[in-house]
Amino acid sequence: MDYMKLGRTGLEVSRICLGCMSYTVNGPDAKHGWLFDEEGSKPFYARALDLGINFFDTANAYSAGQSEEVLGRQVIAQVPRDEVVILSKVFNRMRPGPNGAGLSRKAILDQIDGTLRRLGTDHVDVYMIHRWDYATPVEETLEALHDVVKAGKARYLGASSMFAWQLAKAVGIQKANGWAPFVAMQNHLNLLYREEEREMLPFCRDAGIGVIPWSPLARGRLARPWGEASVRSAQDGYTPALYAAEVPEELAIAGRVVELAARRGVKPAQIAMAWLWQKEPVVAPVMGATKPEQLDDAAAALSLSLSSEEVAYLEEPYRPRAVIGFS
Repeated sequence: MDYMKLGRTGLEVSRICLGCMSYTVNGPDAKHGWLFDEEGSKPFYARALDLGINFFDTANAYSAGQSEEVLGRQVIAQVPRDEVVILSKVFNRMRPGPNGAGLSRKAILDQIDGTLRRLGTDHVDVYMIHRWDYATPVEETLEALHDVVKAGKARYLGASSMFAWQLAKAVGIQKANGWAPFVAMQNHLNLLYREEEREMLPFCRDAGIGVIPWSPLARGRLARPWGEASVRSAQDGYTPALYAAEVPEELAIAGRVVELAARRGVKPAQIAMAWLWQKEPVVAPVMGATKPEQLDDAAAALSLSLSSEEVAYLEEPYRPRAVIGFS
């Protein structure tokens, strides 16, 4: 396994981050039919640890906190706490009624305690805002996050999908007030969706913010020939919102991924991951593995280097598209 500093920090993370949304308590009875129950989740955590993956991503809202519970039992309770890097998020609704969601001071201070209780730890390594809260003054949110860090409940802060101007505004406010800064951005980035290359990646590169993209394989569309379905692609209700239309450009890109993989003697997913790793300042794509061997494939892809000609060949069919993934 390769490791890299997360942004302009001293925190070392594996270049693969295991996304833990798929691993919960209720499994198929939960919101998404492709989720694994805790027993079914064990091979994924065991394989990740065997491979040297030390970076784990979850959120308070994943299966209403059950993802955090399983991560706590399968990782935090199994290995020394200082050997793993745990990331969790706050924003989405956790209960009905007022103050049950969002990034108010009340919501943040309540939710960090719930996250720590479910994980079975006294701190998370990275605490991330899951989305931008248009209903709360950003100064209120950022000061509350700073207080979470100063209380020792989080080591670092991160943010997820938003406009680059929003991240720049937040970073400026943090700097002006001497508050704990955002050091990580988890955004939507893959060969089929590259709009983040316009503003977000250059800003993160300049600000020293590490990028940990979600959906690195475009919900599996870059992992297999176009048209082949998986359980997740058939049952994940979010996929049509992200990749609804079979546009010629996407078909062409996916076809080139499969073609190049055959030429190089590797799997399509490995080509798509290798493309991401050469994009600065990408640190660790968040992998939502649904088969343990997918983690082995990703680890093997760390040694795969694409030439500038191959990168250009993969990227050439891309055309600008509407911004997606912010909700």
